[in-house]
Amino acid sequence: MKGPSKTTKNNTKIKLKKGDLVQVISGSDKTKTGEIIAIIYKTNKVIVKGINLKVKHKKPQQEGETGEIIKFEAPIHTSNVMLFSEQNNIASRSSVIINDKGQKIRKLKKTGELIK
Repeated sequence: MKGPSKTTKNNTKIKLKKGDLVQVISGSDKTKTGEIIAIIYKTNKVIVKGINLKVKHKKPQQEGETGEIIKFEAPIHTSNVMLFSEQNNIASRSSVIINDKGQKIRKLKKTGELIK
């Protein structure tokens, strides 16, 4: 049995992977960078560590408990993030090249840096 499909609802492929370093290019967290924690393929969104933080107030469930304020990362649409090169401090699109062994390797278009 195969794992989850890498395409979204409208059949666009997400070119980002878990663990990629990305920069937010629009919204309230513009220019912030972070690592992708999770990818939600159905909604075409990613969750980035430390970005798009939301606050949830949790009521106490039992007597004697105290309420909590929980901070968590909310999903961001993939069109609002871009791969980021830490060496050159620049955001870039990616392309796929095929090496001598026939393996596909991602690389940044602006810098030529290979992505793991």
